[in-house]
Amino acid sequence: MKRLFWMLCGLSVALLAWGFYEAVFVAPVEATMGSIYRIFYWHVPINISAEIFPYVNMIASIGYLWARRKNHSLALKLDALAIATAEITVLYVGLGLATGILWGRPVWGIWWAWDARLTSALMLFLLYVSYLLVRSFSSGGQGPVIAAVLSVFAGIDVPIVFMSIRWWRTQHPAPVLTGEGSLDPSMWPAFLWNMAAWFFWGCTLIWARYAIVRREQQIAEREAMEALEA
Repeated sequence: MKRLFWMLCGLSVALLAWGFYEAVFVAPVEATMGSIYRIFYWHVPINISAEIFPYVNMIASIGYLWARRKNHSLALKLDALAIATAEITVLYVGLGLATGILWGRPVWGIWWAWDARLTSALMLFLLYVSYLLVRSFSSGGQGPVIAAVLSVFAGIDVPIVFMSIRWWRTQHPAPVLTGEGSLDPSMWPAFLWNMAAWFFWGCTLIWARYAIVRREQQIAEREAMEALEA
């Protein structure tokens, strides 16, 4: 298992390194913004993954609510997946906000704008931070249930984040992957390499965190059984 993890980490690092090379040294300079535009090759792929992982979390959370009284073993596995995806979602949404801030400062002249896209993305980040806080500090065994309900609200926020620049006039740029603002063909390779790299790296982290949580669950169950026998 450890060998597989390190193999996946090595592949992820290789993909990230190649994506970096494509973005910095191969992709052309954007005509309007210049080289600062290269943040796009990390900002957009990270945010796309950050809008995929919450749905894995929501499905796992709903599955946990369904299975917790019917299939204890399945419920534990789904709960472990929910924890793992929630943690990686916090990481990715945080990185998406950070890269957006670094991009926005030289382009807009300000670090932050309270427009629909940024505000809804911040709300998604705070929802998942709340999710993890509930899991960490709630007592009485209700933490997973409350967190699962929070994940549904987070799942509702994701399409708002995605559609915000279509529904409202925002300072955030309009969609650049489709429509009139679509990418030049010479920019697609760097974007796709980074999309694959960041998604694969996120999946690797989720798999590793899931394995850790499952081991913690098994240890807790074993200790509980030993306490009952004693």
